[in-house]
Amino acid sequence: LFDAVNCLAKENARLLVLGRKHMLNNSSNWKKDIMKEMQNKADFFFAENISEDDAFLLYATLRSGKHCKFVTRDFLRDHKACLSDRLTRHVFRKWQRGHQIVFSPSVEGNHINFLPAFCYDCVVQTTGDTWHIPYKDTFEEKYSYQVPRKWLCIQQK
Repeated sequence: LFDAVNCLAKENARLLVLGRKHMLNNSSNWKKDIMKEMQNKADFFFAENISEDDAFLLYATLRSGKHCKFVTRDFLRDHKACLSDRLTRHVFRKWQRGHQIVFSPSVEGNHINFLPAFCYDCVVQTTGDTWHIPYKDTFEEKYSYQVPRKWLCIQQK
């Protein structure tokens, strides 16, 4: 969390960290001085220790406006499963892809990377006689935020 806050704070982003109240207790996991340093770089909201904090995350992201992004290692599958119909789940997944920044530790383990949220819809797109088709060159199971990042460009001659 400390590395993520520092990395995002360097981009001068306004940050809200959602956590649980146990993080305020000085422990081996949550050092008081490190928490204080993070609180100087970000706003914090501490929910009850037994709370379902995903609801806070979704509400804060939606309430903060259409340009707000969120970071979580949670894939929000439980929330998608609760949605009543296929169209609503599709809209939620599309919203998630456009707003979730994915946390990715480096292979070396000495820094972190973030995969940015998509600013485009990952579907076949066409303009005139040109098609842009997203693809993957290997098959692997994917999560809803993982979509192809390679595009095949085909132009009719």
